[in-house]
Amino acid sequence: MTTFRLGPTVAAAFPDTLIAVVTATGLRGHEPWPATAAAQQALETRLAAGTWAPADESDPRIEAWHTAYRSFGTNPRRIRPSVDALGRRLAKKGTLPRINPAVDSYNTVSVRHGLPAGAFDLDRVTGDIDIRHAQGTETFTPLGEPDTVENPKHGEVIYADTTDVLTRHWNHRDSHRTRVTEDSTHVAFVLETLQSTRDGHLLTTAADELRDLLADHCTRSTVHYLGPAHPQTAP
Repeated sequence: MTTFRLGPTVAAAFPDTLIAVVTATGLRGHEPWPATAAAQQALETRLAAGTWAPADESDPRIEAWHTAYRSFGTNPRRIRPSVDALGRRLAKKGTLPRINPAVDSYNTVSVRHGLPAGAFDLDRVTGDIDIRHAQGTETFTPLGEPDTVENPKHGEVIYADTTDVLTRHWNHRDSHRTRVTEDSTHVAFVLETLQSTRDGHLLTTAADELRDLLADHCTRSTVHYLGPAHPQTAP
């Protein structure tokens, strides 16, 4: 069982953080996921009709992440929070990327609610997962670049297991090793807010929506929450 831990220095620096961990067991990524496909299409239709638009950097939800990135030395207009990058891509192209059903599900929920989201194949994770400030000596292999090795900057917020870094710049980019594919059967999805006092209801709604999209395609799913008051969970 993988334990998620919010490190004490990150909790102190971002005291209103709340992270939903949605875990799916027995995931079936090779079958059709019609509810996810419909949810993607619905967002794209609303965007085309002008009745909805993804959150941009003027939105308080995105602005909070830009402020956080700057606090640990990352330029958020060059290296963008995941939800910001995804929303900009959607606004420009008019469509969401189609990757695989599990990834498509969390991308759709992420951009709909303006909250960063990601996922880890737990069968590829070693030990527990810590959300902490980087020492700068850790290694990271970016998604889609299996022959590339980077080192995070000292003080950068990362997700890390006992092998190396799973996400850089908190939620900018995932690791190639723990990427979610159609073959992944045991997956932890994360949804995040830095402003739980204001946006906690959005996070719980988004977590429930994601769990609903997963429900017909796994044998079991759970939702757990991680924050300064409860800095550890083993979903």
